This record gives sequence, C-alpha cells and structure tokens, in this order.
Amino acid sequence: MLKKEEKTKIINETQGHDKDTGSADVQISLLSKEIKKLLGHLKEHPKDNHSRRGLLKMVVKRRRLLNYLQNKDKRKYTAILKKIGLSKK
Repeated sequence: MLKKEEKTKIINETQGHDKDTGSADVQISLLSKEIKKLLGHLKEHPKDNHSRRGLLKMVVKRRRLLNYLQNKDKRKYTAILKKIGLSKK
C-alpha cells in the first residue's frame, strides 16, 4: 500500500483540476506506482502467490484504464505513457 503522502503527491502531479482524484490519468499513475512497489516485494519474496495475484489484478486494471484512455483521448494517453515509463504495443 502507498502511504498517504505518496498518494497525495502522485495525485497532485497528475490531476487535471483541484478536485480531480478519480480520473483515468490519476488512477493509472497510482496503479503504476503500486505495481512498481509490489514488484520489489515479489523479488524479495518470490513464493508470495497472494501478492502475485493482487499484482496481476492491478496490471489488468491499469491495462483496461489505458485502453479506455486510448479510445477517449490519444493525447492524454501518450502523455501518461511517457510519464509512467511504459511503451506502446
């Protein structure tokens, strides 16, 4: 889990306006940070299958949000890909 300070920092960096906490951009950024953190945990604990399942669910959710954003707004999609460091496929 991300700490509250980390979460608010990520939200402030990606939000479109002051009250924006649930847009696709913000959710993708939060999921990406959480995925990176969980990958580090799984490198230390390779047999933690419960966490691995959670990781897979997060990856699928992020992929769905990215597909939605790609269909809705291509400019935001490419910007968020650059920001989180993913490549287009």
